[in-house]
Formats: sequence, structure tokens, C-alpha cells
Amino acid sequence: MKTIPFNKPYLTGNEFENITNAHEQGQLAGDGSFTKLCHAWLEENTGCRKALLTHSCTAALEMSAMLLDIRPGDEVIVPSYTFVSSANAFVSRGAVPVFVDIRKDTLNLDEELVSKAITSKTKAIVPVHYAGVGCTMKPLLEIAKEKGLYIVEDAAQGICASYNGEELGSMGDIGCLSFHETKNIHCGEGGAILLNNEIFIERAEIIREKGTNRSNFFRGEVSKYQWIDIGSSYLPGELTSAFLYAQLQDAKKITKRRLCIWNKYHESFIDLEKEGKIRRPITPDGCKHNGHIYYLILGSSYNREEVLRKLNSKGISAVFHYKPLHNSPAGLRYGRFSGSLTNTDDLCDRIIRLPLWIGFDHHDYVLSALSEI
Repeated sequence: MKTIPFNKPYLTGNEFENITNAHEQGQLAGDGSFTKLCHAWLEENTGCRKALLTHSCTAALEMSAMLLDIRPGDEVIVPSYTFVSSANAFVSRGAVPVFVDIRKDTLNLDEELVSKAITSKTKAIVPVHYAGVGCTMKPLLEIAKEKGLYIVEDAAQGICASYNGEELGSMGDIGCLSFHETKNIHCGEGGAILLNNEIFIERAEIIREKGTNRSNFFRGEVSKYQWIDIGSSYLPGELTSAFLYAQLQDAKKITKRRLCIWNKYHESFIDLEKEGKIRRPITPDGCKHNGHIYYLILGSSYNREEVLRKLNSKGISAVFHYKPLHNSPAGLRYGRFSGSLTNTDDLCDRIIRLPLWIGFDHHDYVLSALSEI
């Protein structure tokens, strides 16, 4: 029997040479030469005003909450169908996450429901670009401007993807990226905060450096550094950055190869979709995705747990995804929801994610296994 893992972290071949070079340079702590190269790559390729590496996307989201000066009682609008960090980063500062339903087509935050969720306590909107498909950002940006709100893009899955020609993570006040090993571009564990609103740049450097003006000191702007603000140790070590830079240099090639695998999946399931057994992912006009996730929405006649069990019995590591935050123990304790979350409740119980990694060539086997269920 074949054994097909859900994910295989990709190596470009240059990661360990970079790590060796970092060691030879004698700086293994953060913000060395490879970190600076990563920053420059991100700024050039996303168009953000300033990029800073972090040790995770969660860290970038936590920094965002600090930069927005989130305080107890503030409200932040988030989709319920997302990873816990999208909400938890703001809850940790005392905010109330207000959960809003998702769209049926993209599984992204439904922009038409956001205005109804806004109150006098609302501080920010956190759109999540699910599967590397951009949220409908234009109306969200218009709402934020009209209401005086901030937008923090959770673009954990969105590197090398765009909405109307603009890179995901580059449109809101702040963008947050993930370089976890399951992501297209990875370094095991890592992330980045993209600062698009210049008012946050100086303070972001301070927060990231444990609340000190250490970055100013190393640029020669102050004679000594000291404690300035709240903060924590959010920067990654230089070995992590060295590994990541090899990935970033090959980012376009990696994306192209993943899209080829994604497209072959998409073509394979045309007939099953016509038969009403599954629904394939939908990418709206204006969105250029990155082949991060290939998922299927099962027809109502299927039991997802049974489908996953049968696929796994054939060696196919297919998996479900998020459990909704609005009815999770912590979501019930810390948050509230606005309106009905019908799509979230329905789709989260019918989605399955299929294996996808560079080198994957088992489309026919997966299709055959699904056709037999």
C-alpha cells in the first residue's frame, strides 16, 4: 500500500550552505546579514514599507495587537473559520473577538456582514486569506476608512498570492505571514510582520526587541539602548533566517510548481463535481492564489469522518481543517458572534484537505480512492 503524507517540507538545496555561512560570520543571534536579506526580499516583493521577521505568524499577530494599542473591552472582527492565533493574539490583550460568517465560495470573511458587526468598541478588522485566496479587500478597506478602523491581514497562507494585483499582506495597515513547515515558503517555524502604515514602523522595532531601542542603537541613532516600551523577544535566530532566505530566493519557482500540482488536482475532480459528489475550490476573478491548499467540499450525502477513514486506510493522509472558533471553549468564554454563522458551521464539517507538496504525483491514486467511496 502506498503511504502519501499530507506534507513534505521542501528544500531548495541552498539552506545548509546558508546556515554554514551564517555560522562562519559569527552571529547566530537574530538580525544578522541573512535576516536583513530576508527583510529586503519581503519589502521588494510585497511592496510593504517595512518587513520584520518574527519567530511565527502568531508573534506577528501579537505584535499587531500591541501596535494597535488593543485594550480590555476593545472589539476585533475576525472570521470564526480560522486558526486560533487570529483571535488569540487580540484576546491576550483583553479584546473581545467578534466572529463573523464566511463566504460560501472562498471560505473567507464575508465582507457584506462586517458593517453589521461594528460597534463603538470596534478597533480592527482581521481578514484571513484562506488557502492563499485573497479576501475581497476593496470593500473592507472602504469600511475601515469610513469607520476609522485598522486592518490587520492574516496572510499566514498568502505569500506570493495577490488580490487585484496587490500582494496579500500589503493592503491593510499591517500584514502577518507564516513560514511554518506546512507553508509554501518555510523555515520550520517562522513568520513576518509587514508594516504598510508608516506610523507603526518605529514602535514595531522596539516591541520586537523586548521593548528596547536596540535597533536604533545598532544604527548609531542613540549612544546606548534602554527599555522604552512594552515588548518581547519576537525575532528569530540567524540560522532560521539563513534557511528562510534560501526559500525566498526560490519563492517564485516553488509557487509555480505548487500551482501545477494544484491545477492537476483541479482538473482531476471535474467529473466528481459534475456528479454533485464534491465541490472544488473557487478562485474569484482578480485573485491570484499560490497553490497552498487543495481542498474539497463533500456533498451532503457523505460522512466526512468516514471519508477520511477510508482515505487514510489507503495510505492517503487527507485531513480536516479548523473547528470554528465561535463554538470552541475559549471562543465561548472570550468572544461573541455577529449574526448567523451558517456557512461556517456547514462548510467546516464538509471540508477535507488533500496532500500537496512539491514532488507529489499521486493524483490518479487519490481520485481513484475518492471515486470508490
